[in-house]
Amino acid sequence: MRAKKRIVANLIFCVMLLSSCLISACRKSELVDDGKKIQVYYLNSEETGIIFQDYEVKADLFDTNAVIDELLVQMETMPDKLEYEAPISGVVHMLSYTLNGGLLTLNFDGRYDENDKTTEILDRAAIVRTLIQVEGVDYITFMVMGKPLTDSNGNIVGNMSADSFVYNAGNEINTYEKVELVLYFATEDGTELIPVYRSVVYNSNILMQRLAIEQLLGGPNTDLAYPTLNPQTKINSVSVRDGVCYVDFDSNFLVSNGHVKPEVAIYSLVNTICAITDTNKVQISVGGNTDSLFMETISLNTVFERNLDIIKQ
Repeated sequence: MRAKKRIVANLIFCVMLLSSCLISACRKSELVDDGKKIQVYYLNSEETGIIFQDYEVKADLFDTNAVIDELLVQMETMPDKLEYEAPISGVVHMLSYTLNGGLLTLNFDGRYDENDKTTEILDRAAIVRTLIQVEGVDYITFMVMGKPLTDSNGNIVGNMSADSFVYNAGNEINTYEKVELVLYFATEDGTELIPVYRSVVYNSNILMQRLAIEQLLGGPNTDLAYPTLNPQTKINSVSVRDGVCYVDFDSNFLVSNGHVKPEVAIYSLVNTICAITDTNKVQISVGGNTDSLFMETISLNTVFERNLDIIKQ
């Protein structure tokens, strides 16, 4: 009798265990199915903004390259909706891509530079916002015939993420806004900083931090203040996460600009960036590395905070 009860008990346990496994499998399946939906971005037919539609990925989500291949095909294909326009079409033709350490590099042919300025920004925004959703892709950079993509000022566009493009889905991404920036330049003797207030009309898709850095590199445009950074400096990338602005420059950044003291020059950049509301710290790198010495004096292997003591009273 006891043996019979033991057999029944074991059967019940097995049924419960099997049921538990089935429920767990179902939940896992549901999670995978939910995770397969990705928003694919397109231009609107007027080429004034970007819009998206949900797409269910058919490839194995753990096969990153297969997912990227599938999404690229979607962005190369004109959608059924007439009000949608594929971002990889017309003069935009991709030659190849590589994924290395979370950085997805897209290489386009020479016709990419023929793209209208506004349309190029929209195409780039749509491509980046689509592919940045792929697991294993942290940043995306554009190349044209193997050379880094540059903006209209000759600056390297650099690594991009979703927050590189500020916009409301369905609205114009290329609207222009007016903002007043506080830029910190040097005094005549190069020992202190003075604020210069500048009103700028800018394309709303650009990060405010990048805009401020570009203005700082452009110089003070007044006889009351003096430049602090080498104007030949190129910006590789700018991003903001959790209140920290990450800025990467080319090697020209390390070169002295006249008689300005190193700490005055470095804090002209830091204080200018930290004057923007959502930033309180700055991490600076050169060519992706933080092991350099700025003007052969200040190590970049640190996170800088605003320095109010260096501002002239």
